[in-house]
Amino acid sequence: MRTLLTMLKIAGGVLLVAAVALAGYVSVTWNKVWDVPAPELHATTDPDSIARGEYLVFGPAHCVECHTANIEEYDRFFSGGPRPALTGGFKFALGPLGTVYSKNITTDPETGIGRYSDPQVARMLRHAVRPDGMASISEFMPFSNMSDQDLIDILSFLRTQPPVRNAVPANEWTLFGKVIKSFAPVALPKLDGRPSKVAPAQEVTTQRGEYLARGVANCAGCHTPFNLMTGAATGPRFSGGTPMEPALREGVDPTVFYQPPNLTPRVGSALLRFPDRATFVARFKVGGRKYPGSPMPWEAYSRMSDTDIGALYEFLHTLPPEGEPSLGEPTIKQ
Repeated sequence: MRTLLTMLKIAGGVLLVAAVALAGYVSVTWNKVWDVPAPELHATTDPDSIARGEYLVFGPAHCVECHTANIEEYDRFFSGGPRPALTGGFKFALGPLGTVYSKNITTDPETGIGRYSDPQVARMLRHAVRPDGMASISEFMPFSNMSDQDLIDILSFLRTQPPVRNAVPANEWTLFGKVIKSFAPVALPKLDGRPSKVAPAQEVTTQRGEYLARGVANCAGCHTPFNLMTGAATGPRFSGGTPMEPALREGVDPTVFYQPPNLTPRVGSALLRFPDRATFVARFKVGGRKYPGSPMPWEAYSRMSDTDIGALYEFLHTLPPEGEPSLGEPTIKQ
């Protein structure tokens, strides 16, 4: 009995030391400041650059989806209403990890990007490192492979927007969220991108489609299975995603989740439901939102050009057929 008590005391001591060490590590790493160089990219006043930036922000890069104040404002715009000011404040509830709020990306000098330099904003987009040096969640800023020119175009458009004061709440991380943020790859700066100077030409090519899918529209971000705690991929890219919470529009059942379908040319995938490129393009341009709770930003993607949607179709058909067949209906009752 005395030996057992001694062993228990030793085990308890080891656990206490481990807990103290973990707490100390998390306290200094969850909000670590990273020394990541800011890309020397700067906005221009060129009208063509500004127009391309507007296309990206309200189209394939779908910045408008997160940087409006709420989902109602987003829907009003795509129903013919006024273009929303990108004032941020959209609330992302991350369950046991905490809550994140999208930022004000108008030119307001106190609450928006008017207080930051172009390279600081470019670093956030490319490396998921905020102006204060702390890392964001890389899946929220999935543009590490976006070309220099497209980043310049986005910066150029954003700098034309009028300033709107909107003080967004600070992100709220739980203790568990801080632990995950200290260890999960998804909470580290994105440093493995290989961006080009310019994007592939806007033509129906697999190169253009791959660039859009991987560097702009972030198709793999949802259509890839991933670990809910770490954000790490658990299966092939584009092979179908992990069930996602619904977008909480009025009347949407919060217990009905959505499974992003398989986009590879595997038998039974969602991609093979489209017999040709024209049908695929039409799904985006005129098909519209079929499920109100779907997290897919159909409205922003509908503003993509026929050429860019067609390029995505061509690229997806070059992927290896992987994963499981897509569900007949993407809804999953929790």
